[in-house]
Amino acid sequence: MKKTTTSRTRRTAALIAATASLMVFGLGAASAHVGVTPDSTTEGGYSQLTFSVPNESETAGTNKVEVELPTKTPFTSVRAKPVAGWTVEVVTSELPEPVEVQGATVTEAPTSVVWTADEGNEISQEQYQTFSISVGTLPGAGTTVMLPTTQHYTDGSVRNWDEPATEGEEPESPAPSFTTTAEDASGEQDQTETSSATAETEAAPASTVNTTGQTLGWIALVAGVLGLAAGLIALTRTRTHKS
Repeated sequence: MKKTTTSRTRRTAALIAATASLMVFGLGAASAHVGVTPDSTTEGGYSQLTFSVPNESETAGTNKVEVELPTKTPFTSVRAKPVAGWTVEVVTSELPEPVEVQGATVTEAPTSVVWTADEGNEISQEQYQTFSISVGTLPGAGTTVMLPTTQHYTDGSVRNWDEPATEGEEPESPAPSFTTTAEDASGEQDQTETSSATAETEAAPASTVNTTGQTLGWIALVAGVLGLAAGLIALTRTRTHKS
């Protein structure tokens, strides 16, 4: 009897340990990616884009962040919000080919924004930083604006967030992105086509980025909590029978 009780106790302890690991994984999966949150997605307008950049390295800090801007649907205006302890540069380049924007032919435009940390101001372990730019004008409704981002670390390593998301599946290194929406006749955002996206933006701004991995992370967290509760109940019962 004693041997059986000991075996049950060990199995229960193993269950609790596995559940704790699952919870840690779930929390990590929910917050690991670089993402972007626009304060507006309406075509033809301007928007503040806020990038959230977490530090993933256990040994190095993030000291440089580069965001590529679209060249097929270029922004004609880009302004960067200052970040204490960081310098920022908006890079303007010649476009691969001329593009018509609101009736004007554009041959060069802002093509990237680069933030560089001053010494001692890097994003350290278990920290994140936000970087914002004001851009305009936004392209036509239904356009997915991809903003590939490169994250540099103090040890020389680089993480590229540049993979497009596919329906129902999130890549390992998704590029920050959002989709533009339409205006109605009164100049307001088209609620028929975009009410779902608008509700998500107002309720949880982070939902404008690729969030499949975050959802899976929270599902794993909930499953972990339920498993932990079951493990504790089983352990209590085992100890009761033993006594």
